[in-house]
Parts: sequence; C-alpha cells; structure tokens
Amino acid sequence: MTQDSLIFRCFGSGSSGNSYFLGTQHGGILIDAGVSARTIHRYLRSIGLDFNKIWGVFITHDHADHIRSVGTLGERAHIPIYTTELIHEGIDRNYGLREKLRTSRRYFEKGVPFQFHDMEINTFGISHDSTDCLGYKIRVQNQCFVLITDCGEPNADIEQAIREANHLVIEANHDEQLLLCGSYPTFLKERILSPRGHQSNQTCAQLLADNFHEGLHNVFLCHLSQENNEPEVAYNTISEALLQAGWEVGKDYYLKALDRLSVSPVYILDGQPIRESDAV
Repeated sequence: MTQDSLIFRCFGSGSSGNSYFLGTQHGGILIDAGVSARTIHRYLRSIGLDFNKIWGVFITHDHADHIRSVGTLGERAHIPIYTTELIHEGIDRNYGLREKLRTSRRYFEKGVPFQFHDMEINTFGISHDSTDCLGYKIRVQNQCFVLITDCGEPNADIEQAIREANHLVIEANHDEQLLLCGSYPTFLKERILSPRGHQSNQTCAQLLADNFHEGLHNVFLCHLSQENNEPEVAYNTISEALLQAGWEVGKDYYLKALDRLSVSPVYILDGQPIRESDAV
C-alpha cells in the first residue's frame, strides 16, 4: 500500500452502528457515523490518519445506527456533515443525538453530482422508513465506488448504480426463512419485509445476478442482521446466484460479508478483484 492507494475500511456494519472510510492516506471521507467517534478515531490512527484528514462525513439517512456520532464529529472535531436538507431535518429531530449539529451542517441536492476534493459524488434515492435515504456513487481514481444500504426494495437507480460500480457495498440484511421462523414479533417482521424495510439475501442475490458485469470487481455485503442472518448464509446465497449467472467468486470478483461489530481489514481498491492476502 502506498500513500496514494485508494483504500476502503468498514468500522461497523449493522444495527449496532455503521461507518465506512473511503480515501487515501492523504485524506478521505466517512460514509455514515453510527459508531462512536472514539472508535472511528482509533481505527483511523491505526492506518496513519486523523480527524484532520477527514474532509467530510456523508450521511445515508437519519436513523441512529447511522448518525450516532455526527454531533461529536461535526461540532467537536469540526468535520463538515453532508447530506440533503430533508435528512438534516430528520437528524435534528432524532432524540438519540446528544449533541445537535449547528456550525457543521452542509447540504447537497439528491441526484445532482458535485466535485469534492478528488472525488465526484452523486446520490440516488433508496426506499426505507427514514425521513429520506440515499445511496452513494463516488468516482475517484478512475473507479466507481457504490454504497447501498437500508434498502426496502430495488429501483432503477440502484440497478443503474450496480451496472456502473467497480466496488460495491450492498445490504444483505436477512435470510427470509430465518426471519420468518425467528423470534421477532410480527410487526417487526412485517416492517423488515416491507418495501420500506431491509433487503434480504435473496433479493440482493437476484439484484446482483441481474446487473453484474465484468467491471464489478469487489462486493461487500453490509448491514447483516445478528438474529436473522449469518455471514456464511449471506455469502453462499449471493455467490451461488452469481455462479448460476456465470460469475465465479474468487475468479471474476471478490466477495466479503462485513462484520457487524469488528473493524474490517484495510482493502486496497485498485481496479481488480481483491486477493485475501492483500487485505491489511
């Protein structure tokens, strides 16, 4: 890994908290801040970064597991917090925030691309039971990084983003059978399965099989449920569907189910499938 290598790292993925870093050792961005600022800082420093090298935090939506530490990052670490006006309004109303955003809030318009340092950032709508929900499509170093989480049902913008992606973070929240046979109350099962809920392994697999392409090198499965999923189940569901579509994991692409609570290795995104031995 060099100072200019494009890297991706997950600091947490799931209902306990979500946050992701994309950039180089010169600087970069966070997508979501649902884990503690202390945790984010510790793992940034482990790869030679600090808060002063975080250009901004970009928020997908206003649920607590995605925004828990935005107040600390924005108002104490003085990192700008970027999202739409509608999502900022939802953040303001969120009772889980100990510190509200004042000077650090920044706005952009959904679906309108803009240049941010060396990145072109664009967003698209996702169906979820939040004030609003965004997917991110980021072009940097001639590569396209896409993040899709908390997705109740696919749409044309999601399909198009996958067809453009070289590196994809996508929700595989639950196995439908595990959820239906599990201990969750009926209302919660119905919420998860609804068009404004969460994406199942099966839906994720079909979505990928329908839109996969030879330029999609790396797929990271995110926001796995602790109660209604297993990393091996998600991995096998997606890899088997893609094999049926003619794409072989380990040969045509790299596949990883991100851990809910542990920091991931540092993944170097260099325009080809990751080799496990290259993750540091």
